[in-house]
Amino acid sequence: MEDPTTELPAAGDDSTTRLEQARGRRTDPRSGRERRIGPYRLLDRLGEGGMGVVHRAIGPNGGEVAIKVLRPHVAYDEKARERLRREVSSLTRVRAAGVAGVLDADTDGEQPYLVTEYVPGPPLDDVVEERGPLDPEQLATLGRGLAEALREIHAVGVVHRDLKPGNVLMVGDRPVLIDFGIAHIGDDSRLTQTGLVMGTPGYLSPEIVDGADVGPATDWWGWAATLAFAASGRAPFGKGPMPVILDRVARGQADLSGVDPRIRPLLEAALSPEPQRRPSADEVLRELDVFARGGMTGAIVARRAARPGTTPIGRSAPAARPGAPGSAIDAAGGQPLHHKNAPVRPQQPRTERIDPRGSSAGAQVAPQVPQQWVADPSAVQAAAPARDPRIGQPARTWTLTCLALAVTGLSMLAPIVAWFAALAWIFAARWNDLATTAMVLRRYAAGHRKSDRAVAMALSPWHAFQAALSTLLAAIIPVFLGAVTVVVVAFGSNFAGIASATYGRPLAIGAGTLVALWSAWWGVGGTATRRGSRSLVRTLAPNRQITLGVVIGLLVMAVLCILVAAGRLDEPLSWWPYTDSTQVPGSGIIPGIPASWR
Repeated sequence: MEDPTTELPAAGDDSTTRLEQARGRRTDPRSGRERRIGPYRLLDRLGEGGMGVVHRAIGPNGGEVAIKVLRPHVAYDEKARERLRREVSSLTRVRAAGVAGVLDADTDGEQPYLVTEYVPGPPLDDVVEERGPLDPEQLATLGRGLAEALREIHAVGVVHRDLKPGNVLMVGDRPVLIDFGIAHIGDDSRLTQTGLVMGTPGYLSPEIVDGADVGPATDWWGWAATLAFAASGRAPFGKGPMPVILDRVARGQADLSGVDPRIRPLLEAALSPEPQRRPSADEVLRELDVFARGGMTGAIVARRAARPGTTPIGRSAPAARPGAPGSAIDAAGGQPLHHKNAPVRPQQPRTERIDPRGSSAGAQVAPQVPQQWVADPSAVQAAAPARDPRIGQPARTWTLTCLALAVTGLSMLAPIVAWFAALAWIFAARWNDLATTAMVLRRYAAGHRKSDRAVAMALSPWHAFQAALSTLLAAIIPVFLGAVTVVVVAFGSNFAGIASATYGRPLAIGAGTLVALWSAWWGVGGTATRRGSRSLVRTLAPNRQITLGVVIGLLVMAVLCILVAAGRLDEPLSWWPYTDSTQVPGSGIIPGIPASWR
């Protein structure tokens, strides 16, 4: 390996400097030294992320390559190196025209790096942003190119898991798939030991969001999401806070309104939240041919609940004799073992120098077509991004409806008590939502940590302040609408002869309270109230028996309050802890009703 600090001629030599710049060499302006990583001469930066930087470089044979280098502070993290090793292992298995192949790697040196073929094209998201959505012919070419690449990847037991527009480079109309940093290999037990896997929320499949099993169907979901973006120019699951996007993903709420109607049925099938209902590679390619000829897709063959090739990947069965040490084959039954029961061989770090022709010095990597996909939930759970605990949980609609009715009924007898109870609930709900969202974002970025509980407690006062402030601001519109309703109902009840035209009567106050609650739930800022309220109900009433008791109690309270108020429609209410309604803050804002109208 050449000296990475090889110096150029003296920096003060203007003619030499111009000559080196004309050759495209990159130098360090402080030292005049040529920038090198191992035997590779760096030219320019292609992209960067939190873990590493990708450069265009010149290899020892003079050809252009792309080299991914871990950042210096990341290189000290063994988990980061393990992720790079996994990417090397994934790419070594894949030999497909639509995939940037691996050429060289050093995962154990001072500066770990991975060298792949250089793809002289921009990422798909940049192309769409600059030129707009792809036309049908370009879309068909993109879809087929990615589909054929995925079929080759899956044939050697690899699932990409992170297919998105940013990981697709466009060479003209031909796509090339890159970045196998979180790829899932069927027999890679090390996947369970990493906590580095992340992804873009709008392009993470539902099973990754839920921490469920991952298989080839995961990539067909990413394929469909990527094509939907290319066809419409926007992310299929929209924008917004991460929990909102992940909730749309889990529910299958994709927006395909801007997609060509002829290919929309195929994308809808591939974006199904249920992996077993997504099309296979053959079905995708067959439907793409129909679309390319101008036809309508949608003739997806009905399939069974489980089908070989779409069931989850865990460990593929390696070619080893049954019962041998490290073998995933049970000697007794000849069946693949579950990952938890299969022996795990220790993985020794090693530097792999991979020959561009496909041979590997130091380790023989022989791609094998797995005989059977075996579920590995533990591996997926450890590698998937932190799951939002609110996604997929019961909405508890009936319980919350009964709560609203109870508050409304109570307001017809003791409005101040009911209103303060409603504000306290909304405050608690928004506080819960802020704290939960902050924890999900923290774990999504850094995984589970022992300090999570301590951090949550430290941030609790700040979240409480935010919740109190947002509760007061969010109450402005509901209070206004409730006041308007009180006035309207007071006049209406007077004209109908039900009660006198006085604001402080049960019917008017009850109607105003109900409208205010509805506005607080569905109006501006209601999302946090809804999420937090559902979380609180699930916490306070965790099982069916308790829930049933709470619902019955709230209904009884609501009915009793309404019945008592019905017998006192024209009587003043109790404004406790105030003496009368004139002492209630803000009561003077509403104009009084003339005495002649009462």
